[in-house]
Amino acid sequence: MKKLIPQSIKNIYHLFQAVLANLIYSFPSRKIKVIGITGTNGKTTVCQMITRILEETGHKIALASTINFKIGEKEWVNKTKFTTLSSFQTQSFILEAVKTGCNYLVLETSSHSLDQYRAWGIKYDVAVITNITREHFDYHKTMERYRKAKLKLFKDVKTAVVNLDMEKPEEFMKCKAEEKYGYTTLMKNANLKMQNDDVKLKIVIAENIKLEAQNTKYEIQDTSFLLNLPGKFNVENALAATCVGLSQNISLETISKALEKIKGIPGRTEYVPNNKGFNIIIDFALTPDALMQLYALIDNIKKDAKVIGVFGACGERDRGKRPITGKIVSEHADYVILTDDEPYHENPKIIIEEISAGIKNKIEGENFWKIPDRREAIKKALLLAKPNDFVVVTGMGAEDTRVVGNQRIPWNDREVILEELGKL
Repeated sequence: MKKLIPQSIKNIYHLFQAVLANLIYSFPSRKIKVIGITGTNGKTTVCQMITRILEETGHKIALASTINFKIGEKEWVNKTKFTTLSSFQTQSFILEAVKTGCNYLVLETSSHSLDQYRAWGIKYDVAVITNITREHFDYHKTMERYRKAKLKLFKDVKTAVVNLDMEKPEEFMKCKAEEKYGYTTLMKNANLKMQNDDVKLKIVIAENIKLEAQNTKYEIQDTSFLLNLPGKFNVENALAATCVGLSQNISLETISKALEKIKGIPGRTEYVPNNKGFNIIIDFALTPDALMQLYALIDNIKKDAKVIGVFGACGERDRGKRPITGKIVSEHADYVILTDDEPYHENPKIIIEEISAGIKNKIEGENFWKIPDRREAIKKALLLAKPNDFVVVTGMGAEDTRVVGNQRIPWNDREVILEELGKL
């Protein structure tokens, strides 16, 4: 029945709920500084980084992200599977943050919530866009509509933070924000400032980037940065957080100190320690772009090691990207194992077959396997691995349940990996 109702009609209902929620909770976002982060990839990481930077200066922070919630010292796991909660849940959370005396709310904001008016009434002070690549075409249908939904976050903000390395950053820089920051890892994109008539735009550039297996070094102006996170994409994430810090009058030195304290983010390029000598990485990567960046990182650090990729695709989501992800992983991994992710009400075998249509230069049974049971797939990968090899398990990240039909089954990739390692 739900699928028969046009989304535009559903959105009227969502708007009514949002207006009602704001009235009931008395528009609490007007009493706290709200920083909204949107984008295809990197949102959760940027949220954690911004939170750490603000806390470094003594501020009391509320955080709502895909993986966790936080109000001051209290922190708990996000078990809802939603990046942005319903209007009533969100307004209730904001009010609690205000009552607890938080100075800032860091709010991960999805394109769905923006399109459906679930974020209506929230007074965003700062808006951040990390990037936009193919995702959620099952909902938005086109890239144009997807970008249009993201742009709603920038409508009435005081400060805008834009990734100059993404496609068409100028669309977001056209907003009417009083203060604008653009960040980049490429000097040529910094030249946009020379061509841009908007005197409000401030450019933040990461230079002398040095990528290592488990950390990254770079410089901004005369300040050195050390991230205990690998990959150029994490430099971009850190730049987004840095721009937010600068907009709140926090020094580069303080920002650097805060970022260095982050030792890892659950389910985001997360290393699983083990005594077998394996390089085991868990990552939430679901999109073609996220997988491309992750495997590009591994290509740079693997040396002569083999790479074993374990992944699937979420059910009832953009089916068009499935063969694209299959192609990407098969081009970078020596061994590919397709498995179940979260099928929802789709047939897992059909999902696997649609991914396998994109698999290139692999022979099933030799360096390519279809193993629907995710535990068995992980076990197979660990049995294939030798010391120094990379086992890359993507799609679930730090999630602690999997949705199969109407059931939520307890599941955590890290725990399963550690259990299977113990059996070897």
